[in-house]
Amino acid sequence: MIEAAHLHKSFKLRKPGPRKGLRSLIGGPTFVKEAVRDVSFTIASGEFTGFIGPNGAGKSTTIKMLSGILHPSSGSVRLGGIDPHRRRVETARTLGVLFGQRTQLWWDLPLRDSFEVLGAMYRMDPQRRRARLAELDGLLRLGEFLDTPVRKLSLGQRMRGDLAAALLHEPPILILDEPTIGLDVSAKRDIRSLLRGINEELGTTILLTTHDMDDIEQLCGRVLVLTDGTLSYDGPIGGLRSRIGMPASIEATYRTLEQAQAAWSALQRLDSASLAAVGLQERTLTVQCSLEQSRFMDVLRKLEAYGELEDARMREADFEDAVQRLYAN
Repeated sequence: MIEAAHLHKSFKLRKPGPRKGLRSLIGGPTFVKEAVRDVSFTIASGEFTGFIGPNGAGKSTTIKMLSGILHPSSGSVRLGGIDPHRRRVETARTLGVLFGQRTQLWWDLPLRDSFEVLGAMYRMDPQRRRARLAELDGLLRLGEFLDTPVRKLSLGQRMRGDLAAALLHEPPILILDEPTIGLDVSAKRDIRSLLRGINEELGTTILLTTHDMDDIEQLCGRVLVLTDGTLSYDGPIGGLRSRIGMPASIEATYRTLEQAQAAWSALQRLDSASLAAVGLQERTLTVQCSLEQSRFMDVLRKLEAYGELEDARMREADFEDAVQRLYAN
């Protein structure tokens, strides 16, 4: 549904220096900045994909090329088989876009009027527009504030309105840029639930750009990581943890305190890259292990050699820590 092939985007910028304002009028030395370099990926119909990276990595530039706002310096984009730079009208019908820090709603109009204007822009049949709005009302719970001016809506309500605006013309593709920015915990939970419903119930293909790793982990089955303008990872979240080599933690509770202390002492003397004791609290021993080198059950067998286990729980590496480590590399 979304195809990006060898995308490259560079910008010609003026070198900083004294008399910067004068240089912008009469010219001066320039340099070329490569924002995106040879980025390729394909997103299938109905997929919910995360698109992440540090500030300045080229995410916004890539999103603008995908949506037809920017022309790539080289490479190509297809949205449902359409070139967004050559067939802009078809692209507008194929794509819905939501930018968390900008709104496509009319500030002083009631929310309902914004939908009427957007329906006219997309040349929707009035009856179909009303039916579609009823569908979105059931999904996004818009009824309580449809007749409220946009400027009086809460941030969470406005975001729901913007989601409805992006989906009004029934686009098969939705691109979201920071849709939960500035929202409180409750509003974020609501928006995540709504996005999950849009993906599952409407079959919408979604590409989500965000700095909130909870959004990615709770919503996306796949993640693309952009660093320094290049695609450094494309795959499942679990594979990202494995690639970085983040250890998993196992909390093992022994039957007696003496057994836990014996295991702690033995593992402290053990020189192993795949298993290390990192904490002991009463009868519970915490170890870190590499699940690429040892399976969970193999680790448990090693721990049972020091005494009878009453309970054992595994905690995988925190996703945000894995991403930050990838950025650093």
